Amino acid sequence: MNNITPNTINIPRYPPEFQQIISAKNHNFVGREFVFSAINNFLNQSDRGYFTIIGDPGIGKSAILAHYVSQNPGIVYCNVEITGKNRAEEFLTTICTQLIEIAQHQCSKNFTPNSLEFTTENSGFLSLLLQQISDRLHPEQRLIITIDGCDRIDINNQPRGSNILYLPRYLPEKVYFILTRRPFLANQSGLLIETPSQSLDLSNYPEQNRADIQEYIKTYLNESSHSVDASAASRRVHSVSEDQGFDDDETNFMYVKEILATIKEDIYPQNLQLYYQNHWEKMNLATSKQQAMALQVLNILVQEESISIEAIAETLDTDEYEIKVILDKWREFLHLESIVPEIHYSVYHTNFRDWLRQQIQSKV
Repeated sequence: MNNITPNTINIPRYPPEFQQIISAKNHNFVGREFVFSAINNFLNQSDRGYFTIIGDPGIGKSAILAHYVSQNPGIVYCNVEITGKNRAEEFLTTICTQLIEIAQHQCSKNFTPNSLEFTTENSGFLSLLLQQISDRLHPEQRLIITIDGCDRIDINNQPRGSNILYLPRYLPEKVYFILTRRPFLANQSGLLIETPSQSLDLSNYPEQNRADIQEYIKTYLNESSHSVDASAASRRVHSVSEDQGFDDDETNFMYVKEILATIKEDIYPQNLQLYYQNHWEKMNLATSKQQAMALQVLNILVQEESISIEAIAETLDTDEYEIKVILDKWREFLHLESIVPEIHYSVYHTNFRDWLRQQIQSKV
């Protein structure tokens, strides 16, 4: 197992809402060893830095982080997907509260809960805390801070050009941030940093993702039927895959989890419906100023397995730039594939594409 990072600090306590997420996301967790190996390699090769896990909606980013935190006591954790936790002020208060606890544990008398009045202005107090803790770490210790759901951050109340959540541009030695986020445009990362950094895009590991999905299905079926042998589980996996619409190429944990949860009821999962509805609303909001054109683009997109900007523009007899603006705003929900000489776009998951097609047809 590679998901244990030795020599982290043995603190802090998480807010109840964070602990609930960690416990829920960690249930029936399997695999993802390639991610944990990559994290540990980064920690061993860099004396500080940012490590970012990138992946489609539902591919398991939150579960990966929850399991990593649960296996490594002392890692600082924040989930900005929770309502009210996605603004810089709330983040800084939450994260600095955990860091103050660590600083106090190091026998530092300089930081008390009263210091929280300084945490929400900018990253100054956060950087000060990180430096003070770093200075007191033993040679073999590390301070690791995890932030789940960076694509949900509300940057509207931050100064233009500031890092998301005021994350520090520079880090002291032995201080690391591990982030998760959906796919994004390179020029919209929201981070200007001068410290070691590395990204791991889960879409670059299809074989490992497929293997982990199959192991998850087996684990789920074994748990639900209490006890079945391996061969029986394999037969049921094959049967479930055919009947429920996913096969050996499936890589989306959210989809599989919700389908399995309703396997005996033979109904479309309500949670999946709400999940896709949230996607749909976010897409509509992002392109509200181009509403008519966006609906036309989406109507073409859901009819094709993949298609280029040039082909969409030709079909609609419009400028390619207008199409690109719309697709860029939907980046987190799209796959990009280079088919020389063009980039082809597709909806990130077949079932979501089918769901979108139904939504469009119902509005015609």
